[in-house]
Amino acid sequence: MALVLEKHKMPEQDPQVRAHNFQEVALGYDEETAVAEANRCLGCKNPQCRPGCPVGIDIPAFIGKIKERDFDSAISIIKESSSLPAVCGRVCPQENQCEKNCVLTHKGESVAIGRLERFVADYQLDKNEEVKPIEFAPDAQKVAIIGAGPSGLTCAGDLARKGYKVTIFEALHVAGGVLSYGIPEFRLPKDKIVKREIDNLQKMGVTIEVNSIAGRLFTVDELMDEMGFDAVFVGTGAGLPHFMNIPGESLNGVYSSNEFLTRCNLMKAYDFPNHATPIAMGKKVAVVGGGNVAMDAARTSLRLGADKVYIVYRRSEAELPARAEEVHHAKEEGIDFKLLNNPVEIIGDENGWVKSLKCIRMELGEPDASGRRRPVAIEGSEFELDVDTVIMAIGNGPNPIVASTTPGMDTNKRGNIIADEETGATTKEGVFAGGDIVTGAATVILAMGAGKKAAAAIDEYLKSKK
Repeated sequence: MALVLEKHKMPEQDPQVRAHNFQEVALGYDEETAVAEANRCLGCKNPQCRPGCPVGIDIPAFIGKIKERDFDSAISIIKESSSLPAVCGRVCPQENQCEKNCVLTHKGESVAIGRLERFVADYQLDKNEEVKPIEFAPDAQKVAIIGAGPSGLTCAGDLARKGYKVTIFEALHVAGGVLSYGIPEFRLPKDKIVKREIDNLQKMGVTIEVNSIAGRLFTVDELMDEMGFDAVFVGTGAGLPHFMNIPGESLNGVYSSNEFLTRCNLMKAYDFPNHATPIAMGKKVAVVGGGNVAMDAARTSLRLGADKVYIVYRRSEAELPARAEEVHHAKEEGIDFKLLNNPVEIIGDENGWVKSLKCIRMELGEPDASGRRRPVAIEGSEFELDVDTVIMAIGNGPNPIVASTTPGMDTNKRGNIIADEETGATTKEGVFAGGDIVTGAATVILAMGAGKKAAAAIDEYLKSKK
């Protein structure tokens, strides 16, 4: 059989159509395409893809089962390592992880590992199989998880399978963390994927308490001393938005990406008035930033009816932190990239609403500590961009609410919880942490990897206490 050097294309909605709806952009492989793509895998004796997976999925084994059309075994292999395969198959940056190491990249494109994971995960979800509840021992130890995002859900799933009674406490009214409030419907459908993955965890036996704000309704100490939990995992993410501290950020029509995407995704502002959350959306929108969140905000703005959407980013395209696929999709949909530009002021009208964004042109200088060339302002190059909405998508930090109410749990100068990289153990005995609250804003799969490591460490810790 001849070696196929290119991935099988992912079927997608037409860009001109999808730019005006919230349905999923990528439509998924059918069975024949999935098998054909799996057959591109060389079945290496020393596979380089597997070490690139933060949760350690046995990639060659599950792809081997797809070749045999044994999709049930393929998803079983994935689920030994991952609690959320239908999510990871959609939003993981595989191109920087497992696929980056694929031997085929020496001659052509890697095997489409993420697309194959999505295919078998969707195959299983579509079967609507009954999830068997775990039978817990009468004296099963109890673990509290704070935060129902990717790290918390993964930690909960792994611990439940090990026989621990797990309760997740989630501050918002819906579980999922960034999967529910951050990533848009057109990349990650909420009812079809996120809700069903979470429902399956609950059917297994994980308890989820929503509207439960740790640090306000109860403290970590109260969970352990009064509520009977033997260990606690903190996975509260990075939900505190950053701003640039430039003039005009308090004008009407300025959003943090966090507020904007939460209103659209979690509170369904895109489906107003069927859902009761309106959102004031302008016709000309500037999104400041170059990461996946910036792409999400820009593409959401377009779907909400904006006529013109700009991405304003201070470096060049080569430095954009967003996934190449997201940048490609944004360009296809008509997003205008204003690269090597940095905002210096948001200008308002007499009624306090945004009327333009003042920017300065940049050039790239010497590399900074991150290894990327530092953007340097070009003196006298200021100009105004005619916009009526500005969305700041320049990152998020940790909410201090849990750390500030937990004596003995140390944080660093940025407010992130200090935890052991391999175990998630914090400076407070019996308390573990992982995901964005420890690392700062990162990816879904890295947060899941942290939750997985912490579950193993909590298991060891509680066994040693017995």
